[in-house]
Order: sequence, then C-alpha cells, then structure tokens
Amino acid sequence: MSDRFALTGARIFDGDDWHDNAALVVRDGLVEAIVAVGAVPSGVERIETGGGMLAPGFVDLQVNGGGGVMLNDHPDVASIETICRAHAPFGTTALLPTLITDTPEITAAAVAAGAEAGKQKVPGFLGLHLEGPHLSIARKGAHDPALIRPMLDSDQAMLIATRKTLPVLLTTIAPESVDTVRVSALAEAGIVVSLGHSDTGYAKARAFADAGATMVTHLFNAMSQIGNREPGLAGAAIDTDTLFAGIIADGIHVDPATMAIALRAKQGPAKIFLVTDAMATIGTDMTSFTLNGRTVYRKDGSLRLGDGTLAGADLDMISAVRFVHRIVGLDLSEALRMASFYPAQAIGQSHRLGRFANGTAADIVALSDELDVRGVWIEGDRVFGVGANWV
Repeated sequence: MSDRFALTGARIFDGDDWHDNAALVVRDGLVEAIVAVGAVPSGVERIETGGGMLAPGFVDLQVNGGGGVMLNDHPDVASIETICRAHAPFGTTALLPTLITDTPEITAAAVAAGAEAGKQKVPGFLGLHLEGPHLSIARKGAHDPALIRPMLDSDQAMLIATRKTLPVLLTTIAPESVDTVRVSALAEAGIVVSLGHSDTGYAKARAFADAGATMVTHLFNAMSQIGNREPGLAGAAIDTDTLFAGIIADGIHVDPATMAIALRAKQGPAKIFLVTDAMATIGTDMTSFTLNGRTVYRKDGSLRLGDGTLAGADLDMISAVRFVHRIVGLDLSEALRMASFYPAQAIGQSHRLGRFANGTAADIVALSDELDVRGVWIEGDRVFGVGANWV
C-alpha cells in the first residue's frame, strides 16, 4: 500500500458527523482529510471498501489478555504484541495491556516490557494499565487478596518513573490503600488515576476526584453500589462531572437497564466509555486458563473462578458496540464514540485518537451494515482484512 491513499465506497463517521459519498484520505499514517469522492486528488491510490461504514478505530483501556496469553503470566514484549494482534480483528486499534494485581517482580517485568514495546512501536500498543495491587480486599473480585497491599513511597516512585517510559500509564487504586496526597502526586506526574475495587463512600470518592483521580474502573463491578442513604463509588462515578468511567457491556457484568439508567444520568463532560476487561480467551477456542495460579473457566459467555466469581470478561470491542446499540438502545454514533472518542478523551489522547481530522492517527475500522468488522488499519497500515500486512 502506498503512503497516500483514499478509502472510498463507505459512509464515514468522523467521531461526530456522518459523511456520505465521501472518501477518507490518508497520508503517511495520518488522516489528511475527508473529501467528496469526486475531489480525491489525482494520483492518489483509491481503495474501494465495498459499502458499509468507516469509523475511528476502537480504544480499549482494560485488556488483560488475548490470543491465548495473559500479561500476568507472560509479561514480555512478545505477549504484548500477541494481545494487540488478537484484538485487532475486533476493531481495536489502540489498547492498554492490563496487569492484574501481582508480585513486585511481575509488575517490574511488565513495566520493562511496556517500555520496550513502546520503543519498538508495537502496532496497537498504547501504554499500560496497572490494575492494583493497591486495592480493597473487601472488593477484590478475582484479584488475589494475598497480593493486595497499601501503596508505599517506593510504589509511588516506581509509578512516576514508569510514566516517563510510556506514552500512557493508567493505574487503578482504592482509597482504602492510597491517600489523596499520593493521588495528587501521581496525577501531577501525568499518570491517569482510576478508582476501583473499592468499598469507599461517595464523599471520599469525590475527595479523591478533587485530588486528581479522573476515572472509575468497570462501573458497578467490584465497588460500593448506589444506596438510598449512601451513593457509594458507583454513585460518585455517575454524579461527578470530572470522572470518566469504563463499563463492561456484555450483559453479564451490568444489566442493560442499569447501564441505560447510568448513561442517562451521567451528564459529563467526562463520559462513560466501553472496556472489554478481556482475558486470554479472545481470538481463541480455549475453555480455561490460569490467573495467579487459579483456574478460570469459560462458559456461557462468561469467565469465572471455581467459586463463581467473575474473572474479567469474554468480550471483544465490536461485540460491546453491538450490545449498547442493539440491546441498550443507543444511537450508533454514540455507541461508536463510547468505543473510541470517549476512552481517548479519558487518557488525554483525543487529539490523535478516536476521531478523523487532519493530523489524527489513521486508525480505522471498516464495518459492514450489520456491524461486522471487515478491515482494520493502524496508523495507515492494514492489519486485518484482505491485503493485511500484519499476519
């Protein structure tokens, strides 16, 4: 494929508006323009998409694994590339490999692998999400309680040093294990701080937002719920206009009616966005895998430990888009924004991800009218579909 080409034959969603009878012009891995089909510059290679639609590539901020690999089990560059490859066929063009609570040694290895993946420019690699170990045992979910602990000075220093080696660093913490002074220091260092796996109350969650936390991890799951006298972390996430919140849209983690209520109530400017919380199963037919030495079973669309505890999700991003569009009833434009523009906003990357405008990354997903993925480009390079370079 040439360094300059135009995708034609599909409706184009730029992250805000729809364009008919238009072409998406790409140059040197960046979006150059959206122009009328008849205005494509002469000499530019035309690639006919055969109908359907083109949309900004999906951005997933919580991906524990894929392609048979868990980052916790294999914290290396090869695994990061495998995970990115596994999610590309489902429309995800940028993701944060996510390390679930583990030992300091595994965390250090994952951090080193992330830094190297960034240097190697692994397609689809956006940075890291360290989910734990500074969480609440009361809301541990599938995290190993033996590894959950308070944040120390050395942990704070490690996170700040790590941020300097990565384009994006997101960490999920619980107020029970981290104080607001540390949150402010992390935020000032450019780290995205997310509240999760916590039994904290509404007022304390708001105080942590004031201190610099800007996100809540998998809304409604592993957190204090909305009650009549205590709104909890879930209530704070919906009611606090500066807190973005990820949500797992598989119909198992959150009831569709609950999801619809939250979406109507959340005013913003921070929004609710889609995450997969995907595990090793994505892109495979495997029926089980291990997490911190415990077996996770894949059955009936869910992933669970032997005691029934949910352990991540058996979910890909295009399935999440279909779910909020078809089941929850969102307009398709909003469903697509939840998978692209809003997560990009949440990590300060909306200047280059989640939309089509001059100079944004040419991260593109081609969808059929039935919302099946037909092609994927990362920085202008086709990585999925006919003629893909990434095989």
